[in-house]
Amino acid sequence: MASGHRSQIKRERNAVKDTRPSAKLSYARVSVQKACFVLDAIRGKDVATALGIVTYNPRYASSLIKKLLESAIANAENNNGMDPSKLYVEECYANKGPTMKRIHPRAQGRAYRIEKRMSHITIVLNER
Repeated sequence: MASGHRSQIKRERNAVKDTRPSAKLSYARVSVQKACFVLDAIRGKDVATALGIVTYNPRYASSLIKKLLESAIANAENNNGMDPSKLYVEECYANKGPTMKRIHPRAQGRAYRIEKRMSHITIVLNER
């Protein structure tokens, strides 16, 4: 058990900043399951290979992830001064976002619910 007051523990935990370059896309109109198919393909790869994978992947999520990956590379280059040729995808994950609920009319006055899911996609890079 950690010692100290709750606010002191929070202050110490928040003082440690993550300096790895990253990019986050919130409220992406793609489900977590569909985004993870593409994210699983690029996890651990160097950025040149990862860009090649998402460029030629036919899934809709790959177009979103390509822009996000390019943004993370630009963040690493401009904000952290890292060499893009040494970068690799250290972490990439999709978290569940809010769900838009819609109604689809069915036979005999029934109504089925359609759930349009959203996700928050994050890509974290690092240098080899």
